[in-house]
Amino acid sequence: MNSLSRVKILQLTVVGVVLVLLVRLFYLQVVDDSYKTRADNNALRYMVQFPPRGEVYDRNGRFLVQSKEAYDLMATPREVGPFDTAAMSRILGVPVEQIRKELDKASRFSRRRASVLFKQLPKEVKVRLDERNFPGFFTVYRTVRSYPTKIAGNLLGYVGEVDDRIIERNSYYRSGDYIGRSGIELAYEDVLRGEKGVKIEMVDVHGIPQGSYAGGMYDTLPSPGVAITCTIDARLQALAEELMAGKVGSVVAIEPETGEILVMASSPTYDPDELVGRERGNNYMKLLNDRRRPLFNRAVMASYPPGSTFKTVNGLIGLQEGVLVPSQTYPCHGGYPYGRGVKCHNHWSPIDLMGAVQTSCNAYFCYVFRNIIENRKYGNIQQGLDVWDDYVRSFGFGRKLGSDFTGELNGNVPTSSFYDKAYRGRWNGLTVISLAIGQGELGCTPLQMANFAATIANRGYYKIPHVVKRIHDRDSIDGRFYEKHYTKVDSKHFDPIVEGMYRAVNVDGGSARMARIEGIDICGKTGTAQNPHGADHSTFMCFAPRNNPKIAVSVYVENGRWGGIAAAPIASLLTELYLTDTVTRPQLVEYVKNLQINYPYYGK
Repeated sequence: MNSLSRVKILQLTVVGVVLVLLVRLFYLQVVDDSYKTRADNNALRYMVQFPPRGEVYDRNGRFLVQSKEAYDLMATPREVGPFDTAAMSRILGVPVEQIRKELDKASRFSRRRASVLFKQLPKEVKVRLDERNFPGFFTVYRTVRSYPTKIAGNLLGYVGEVDDRIIERNSYYRSGDYIGRSGIELAYEDVLRGEKGVKIEMVDVHGIPQGSYAGGMYDTLPSPGVAITCTIDARLQALAEELMAGKVGSVVAIEPETGEILVMASSPTYDPDELVGRERGNNYMKLLNDRRRPLFNRAVMASYPPGSTFKTVNGLIGLQEGVLVPSQTYPCHGGYPYGRGVKCHNHWSPIDLMGAVQTSCNAYFCYVFRNIIENRKYGNIQQGLDVWDDYVRSFGFGRKLGSDFTGELNGNVPTSSFYDKAYRGRWNGLTVISLAIGQGELGCTPLQMANFAATIANRGYYKIPHVVKRIHDRDSIDGRFYEKHYTKVDSKHFDPIVEGMYRAVNVDGGSARMARIEGIDICGKTGTAQNPHGADHSTFMCFAPRNNPKIAVSVYVENGRWGGIAAAPIASLLTELYLTDTVTRPQLVEYVKNLQINYPYYGK
């Protein structure tokens, strides 16, 4: 066969193939109209597949937060045909007028795009809707949060629908999505939320599903959120909330060795399940309008004067600065006699450092404070106060600690420039003497005070407090939580302060005798913080045991008066439960529960 014949054969073959394709195309377009009918009668519906959010466990593996099945009822207005509104009303449990109102709202938004009509429906409602097959309506699977223990509302936070501001800021979110709004839900949103998927479904002109498009080839599966193990001890948290019921304030407990937060209780609190489901909006407004502000996490967002607990800071600074030795005594005959004076309660005199911590002597620490800021080695009192300020901040006061929790407040430690401005440069040690006993312009959060208790327990360092112990798809948490942060006070100076705190609880004449626990060397310091709005606040910090401490606690009870009366028993009971796994003083539990505290500025 010559080359000319081969060319002709190739040409004929090409012509034949083209003819076959033309005939087939003619048949499909003119003779057989089945594909056209399918195209006319079917549309593609893209349905977002929402992932379940990650669960949250306590440190012992107990569920704090779970996800449960729920469904949103959607509708594409142009696909909605005549339907039995009365039947839908009975299934949903809502008036017919509300169904029509939601459909009208969806139509105004878009007739072609699907809109959510009713959110977070239980599975049984979804099944009944599917049985009736309402044209143009369909359900989308999602999960909602569930809180088995009913505790730690402010700690865990809540989930809410995104707004326009969030959508503009983060392209991941679309209208109808949910996001962590506070607490752990917000702080660890990127971990807990998972990744959305999509399912493409064919529907006919009536909105009736006709199966997956292309056999599901283009579908993507959602990736569930990652579970988190929290540092919180659920039993301890529950006891703290029980003891704080009816009171206003906060409890924070930390494991000193690790910085792990064992308890973060803010009172009043709320049942986190109240902010889930169809009544969420009503419940949220009720909580928002409560004058005692249950949505306000006092543990990290409230700034209180530390009161007499702060005397230990001044004692430590005095020792480090060399203006104080533990055996040094000062007189106290009812208070500090200079300037306007600072009153004190009855105790023996003269008194040394350990005794001053034990009895919470005001006069003693007024002498110490003035010796620090008026030290002649500094050129003037401004410089002396700035040195004192640096020491105080090294303990974690006056700044955010850098925890993994949202909303953390700085607190306040005043500087010399503040007083220069306030008093036009004319001030001295007597002007600011209230700083000696934790009053004046000082402010700290309960978290900062618990961290300070942990710092004393560790004899001079702390690890940044944090609420997450493990993220389940990672080998470790952020490395910054493993670092030790040392104060500017040498560890050798902590022993006399610890001794004084031990005596305050365990020796007659101590200010915190109600915190004593048989067989446990608890070390504590009381505080009574002055309050211009009513009775003084009651505060107490402690750690235990004295050596190799396992827990540090800070309690703040607004208007609770003396630290040894209201706050100390609460801290003691929590310490006992954590260290012994039991509470052996039911009478003390009842005493705390029955404390009557008046809150005039919150109203009824």
